[in-house]
Amino acid sequence: MSEHPLSGAAIDQQRLQETAQAWFAGPLGRLLLESQQALLAEQLDGHFGSFLLHYSCVGAPPPLRHITHAVRLGPALPGVEMVCAEDAWPVLEHGADLVLLQHALDFAVSPHRLLREAARCVRPGGHLLIAGIHPWSLWGLRHWLATDALAQARCIAPARIADWLHLLGFALEKRRFGCYRPPLRSPRWQARLGVIEPWADRWQLPGGGFYLLVARKLVAGLRPLPQPRRATLAPLRAVPVAKVGRHPGRKES
Repeated sequence: MSEHPLSGAAIDQQRLQETAQAWFAGPLGRLLLESQQALLAEQLDGHFGSFLLHYSCVGAPPPLRHITHAVRLGPALPGVEMVCAEDAWPVLEHGADLVLLQHALDFAVSPHRLLREAARCVRPGGHLLIAGIHPWSLWGLRHWLATDALAQARCIAPARIADWLHLLGFALEKRRFGCYRPPLRSPRWQARLGVIEPWADRWQLPGGGFYLLVARKLVAGLRPLPQPRRATLAPLRAVPVAKVGRHPGRKES
C-alpha cells in the first residue's frame, strides 16, 4: 500500500506544477509574466460578474474591478485556496462567470481534461481566458532547446486550442500576442530590446512569446434537453348517434 495520500496522476501533476512555479519565479518566467500583466488586466477589466476561477501556478491574477470574488484553485501550492485535481474541480456546473487558465495548459498532465473541466464550470454567456506560451516564437524555439523547466512545457498552438474550444461550445472572440523580446537572461539586453514591445504590440505581430485567447460559451452543455411528458389520452369510445324516425303522416312514393 502506498504511503503517499495522492494518486499517481495527482503526484505527477503536483511535481509538474511545482517545477513550473519555480521557473516562473526565475528571470525568464518573470519577464514573460510582467509582459503579460498589462494585457491580462486590460482584458479582465472588460468583464463583469460575481465569480472568477483562476487555475495557474504563477500566482494571483491582476487586480479585479468588476468581478466580486476570485478563487485560485489547483494543486497544493502556496496561494491556492481550493486544492483539486486538474480534471475534477469542486465547482458546480455553470458556476463561474469567468475562468482564467494562465499557463495551465502548458504544464498540465492532460490538457484535454483540464480544458473540458474548465469549460464545464463556465456559465452560458460566460468567458474562458487562456494564456499560453506561443510555440511559433523564439520562446517556443527555446522550449525545444531548453534544459530547464521550460522543456517540460507543452506549448500548444493557439489555433489548436481554438478548435478544442469550438468543440466544447465556445466562440473565440479575441486573440492577442505579447512579449516580443527574445528569452535572454541578460537584463542589459532585455532593456535594450524593450523598445520593440510597443511597436510590435500595436501591430499585433504573431511572433509574441505568449498568446491570450478570449472565448465565450454559447451553449448550456452537451447533454440533450429532457423532453416534456405528454398527457395520457383517454381511450376512444363509441359516441351514440340519435336514430332518425320517419314522419307518420308522410307516404313514400
